[in-house]
Amino acid sequence: MSEVEIFTDGACRGNPGPGGWAALLVFGSERKEVSGFEAATTNNRMELTAAIGGLGALKRRCAVKLYTDSKYVLQGITEWLPNWKAHGWRTAARQPVKNQDLWQLLDSAAATQDIQWIWVKGHSGHDGNEYVDRLANEAIDRMLDVR
Repeated sequence: MSEVEIFTDGACRGNPGPGGWAALLVFGSERKEVSGFEAATTNNRMELTAAIGGLGALKRRCAVKLYTDSKYVLQGITEWLPNWKAHGWRTAARQPVKNQDLWQLLDSAAATQDIQWIWVKGHSGHDGNEYVDRLANEAIDRMLDVR
């Protein structure tokens, strides 16, 4: 099974506001970047979209180390998701899960891979995280330049 590292990040200017996301896939000496933007979104939605986009770029089942600086994504996928699903997409407080559409997409994408989820502190000099942070912000710049 191929081993792949995926670095993900989302960015938002205002929350909500224009947002961007990016993922960097590293397998051996090969690298692949994916990114995108939305005109009106939240930081959490962009963080989720980055993980979905990174996993979606894989063509076959892999052993993945996915790096995120979002505790929301990390805790959501590793701790909260099973309970949300078991309780009809409701939180412990019986409220609808925010970003359910993206959580369902991430759940489906994650089910096709063997993933080790790794949290890294944002803006702390971690090379992969700093790189995708820059890509996510460049995605926002691309969107704003088009208008």
